[in-house]
Amino acid sequence: MEPKKIKRFKNFEFNLIMFRIIHDKEKCIGCGSCAAVCDNWELGNDGKAYPKKTELEEIGCNKEAETICPVQCIKIEEI
Repeated sequence: MEPKKIKRFKNFEFNLIMFRIIHDKEKCIGCGSCAAVCDNWELGNDGKAYPKKTELEEIGCNKEAETICPVQCIKIEEI
């Protein structure tokens, strides 16, 4: 598990979004590999995969989805 970054302001604490998923929908072939390894991914009615959330506090299984994609249309960037 990655450590969470917390921003403190007076008596309030805010969790920061640390990762963003970039998905090239045009490049996606709809094989479903990402959805098979990660519950953040699902196949849409058009047969293409889509992330349920694109901004995350933790990478979780999305890293495996990025790695397993045969056309490499999933990128995760740290923000």
